[in-house]
Parts: sequence; C-alpha cells; structure tokens
Amino acid sequence: MTEEINLIIEAAQESMDSAVAHLEKELLNIRAGKASPQMLGGVFVDYYGSQTPLSQVANITAPDARTLTVTPWEKNMLQPIEKAIMIANLGLNPMNNGDTIIINIPALTEERRKDLVKQAKAEAEHAKVSVRNARKDANNDIKKEEKNGTSEDICKNAEDDVQKLTDTYIKKIDDHLANKEVEIMKV
Repeated sequence: MTEEINLIIEAAQESMDSAVAHLEKELLNIRAGKASPQMLGGVFVDYYGSQTPLSQVANITAPDARTLTVTPWEKNMLQPIEKAIMIANLGLNPMNNGDTIIINIPALTEERRKDLVKQAKAEAEHAKVSVRNARKDANNDIKKEEKNGTSEDICKNAEDDVQKLTDTYIKKIDDHLANKEVEIMKV
C-alpha cells in the first residue's frame, strides 16, 4: 500500500480510538448504584470567576458504597461547591456539615436503572456514529487517492481494512455497553 493510504487508515484508527475513549469516559459518569468519585466528574464550580472542575478545588472520596465526601481545599468554597452539585442535576442531595459536603447516594429504583441503561445506550450510539463517520471520511479520502492514480486493487484493499477496523471498534463499543448494562442492572 502507498504511504498516503496508510496515513488515511491510521487517521481513521485514531479517530475511532478517540470515540471509544470518549465513550469509556462518559460511561464512568453514569452511576451504577455504588458511590464513585467519577460521578462528580462533570461538576464545575465557580472558582473566583472561572468554571473549574470540582476535582481541582476539592478532594472527592467514597468512604463506602453509599456515600461521597467532598472536602474543599478552601473553606469558603463549601457553598459554591454545594450549589454546583445541585445545578449539575445529578439527582444528588449534598449536605454541608461546615467542613465537608456529604452526599448520600440513594439506592437506584428499577425505573432509574432503566433510564441509566437508556443513557448508556445513547452514549454508545454516539460513539458508533463517530466510528462510522471516521470510516466515511477514510473511504472518501481513499477514493480521492484512487482518482489521483493509486491502483484500484490497493484502494479496494484499503477500504476492506477500514471496514475491518470499523467492525472491530463497533464490537468494542457493544462490549463496553453490555458491561455497563450488567453493572447498572445488578442490584
């Protein structure tokens, strides 16, 4: 294969890798019944006028399966952190004891579990769309190379390689989703 074709395939693979990495990150934010500091990964706090990730202004721990504690590095950040957790709309109710913020994680109802599975499926579908877009872009680039004189056989083989990559990444996404579904539905 030509150098250009190899670069096209590598670019497609990088794009597919990042789609799967993004999915993994998003799935971490979907809680599965037990407390995890990643649950607060999407919370941003107003820190002296700029939106800052919660993890950069406080220590987040999970002392047990049903509790999260948030200990700010500066006492005056208690109120803004509490407000940010409420605004994040995670269904969590923070309690401020003057030193730390304690969040009791409610047990998931069957209905809530099903909603979380739907959310996970939506994230997986977004990742699949990204993978398919990477395939489409790569195939368009391969067709351009064919018009520029690269042999038809080389281009056909490259398209087959891109399709194999796509199938591999779609399977990875399905596996991640299946694992997350099991994790969410486990009572």
